[in-house]
Amino acid sequence: METAIGVFASRDHAQEAVKELRERGVPEESIVFLTRSESEAKTIAKELGTFVGGFVGGAAGMTAGVVAASLLLPGIGTVFALGIGAAALLTGAGAGAGAGAAMGSAATTDADAPKPTTAEKSSEDVAFFREVLKEGRSLIVVRTESQELATSACEILDRLGLGMQNRTPVKMQTATRHIGDVAVLDISGRITLGEGNVMLREIVRELVDKGNKKIVLNLSEVQYIDSSGVGELVKTHTTIRNQGGQLRLVNLNKRVNDLLQMTRLSAVFDIDRDEASAIESFGGSSQAVA
Repeated sequence: METAIGVFASRDHAQEAVKELRERGVPEESIVFLTRSESEAKTIAKELGTFVGGFVGGAAGMTAGVVAASLLLPGIGTVFALGIGAAALLTGAGAGAGAGAAMGSAATTDADAPKPTTAEKSSEDVAFFREVLKEGRSLIVVRTESQELATSACEILDRLGLGMQNRTPVKMQTATRHIGDVAVLDISGRITLGEGNVMLREIVRELVDKGNKKIVLNLSEVQYIDSSGVGELVKTHTTIRNQGGQLRLVNLNKRVNDLLQMTRLSAVFDIDRDEASAIESFGGSSQAVA
């Protein structure tokens, strides 16, 4: 399963991205849209609805066939999500609390419809994107088994979202070393759909399977990260955390640092100035071992 994540500051760009994704053949069930803005959610729902059927309750109402969920997150407020996987993203359960919940009064004319609820534990994805949503950004998450559709999704999300342009042709290369009980993964080139994100996924899985709990990604030579690469970093962070470990990013160049700053992912990753600082944060020595 490939995951591409686009972060948007512009409603118009988010709407255009959804439109282009559907025109390129990305199915509705592969798209999830997250936002704090009810009006933006209704706009995107309308865009999705042009591909799945007519409207209910006029232009202000929800679109027939578009699955909606909402959750009141402490410190953030109500988050609205559209798409088949919306409830799972918000609640961590496929049909848990919030599944099919009304998107405010405009979502339905039924006065007895369920209201947004507060879950004690939101899903890992929503927890990870908490800072992104706090900043008023919206997110489009595309998950697909199709390499062709994933490629199309990355191109659209990179072009219209807050991504990095001017792709470098250098393919991703990696090298792993250990400093005490810390595994350091040196990455160069680009982290992109296909070879790059798959390589990162497999190397991290191997490190975790071998019991490594402290992992550092040295990104000093990484020149480009596409929307799929961002998605892979998110999954890497979650995978390591779910195994009781910790991931730290070090030596970010200006382009990568700007990307994380613009998307607000810098607020959720553990980022250190250099390798020595990362090792120290783990409580270890910076002396390398064979």
